[in-house]
Amino acid sequence: MKLHGYFRSSAAYRVRIALNLKGLGAEHLPHHLRKGEQCAPAYLAINPQGLVPTLESDGGTVLTQSVAIIEWLDETHPNPPLLPKDPLRRAKVRAFALAIACDTHPVQNLKVLARLRELGLPEEKVQDWAAWVNREGLSACDALIRDEKGPFCFGDAPTLADLCLVPQLTNARRFGVDVSAYPRLLEAEAAAKALPAFADAAPEKQPDAE
Repeated sequence: MKLHGYFRSSAAYRVRIALNLKGLGAEHLPHHLRKGEQCAPAYLAINPQGLVPTLESDGGTVLTQSVAIIEWLDETHPNPPLLPKDPLRRAKVRAFALAIACDTHPVQNLKVLARLRELGLPEEKVQDWAAWVNREGLSACDALIRDEKGPFCFGDAPTLADLCLVPQLTNARRFGVDVSAYPRLLEAEAAAKALPAFADAAPEKQPDAE
């Protein structure tokens, strides 16, 4: 398999964690987002959105969107499972994951922040926007799992929820958010980061880290 990504991309980070948990190897192909390499014609030919990650399977099939990629990995390599068997629990895990992957991360990603700068917002306001988005999303996520038994987001093993949470907390810190306000999220993060699969997927561990 080939994973197109960028060391600081939280979406690519999620997929790296999933690959590690499943014990799957992949050739990592970096695309420097700040240099616009994701907009190169050759890359747009496989991912018209010009986003990372993109996963190319051994059979040549191209998959985009991190959550879809992770669910495909989970369905084709079911151990360890990243979604509960119980339909209701599975829906709860997905809801938490999508609160981050659909409603928080995209609103503070590089593309959106670049557009805010193009519209004339001063850098201080751009950074304030990103911090606000993270606080809003993480506050809701902390409430969603406040009564869930840990140490992970949903019980004693990592799920799709944890794969989305850990990279988002990394983003939040980068934008100066005081994450101590989210004790339940930090509990889950600590449990996750104690696992090699999470630790080895961290941005600073990647070959293209700056």
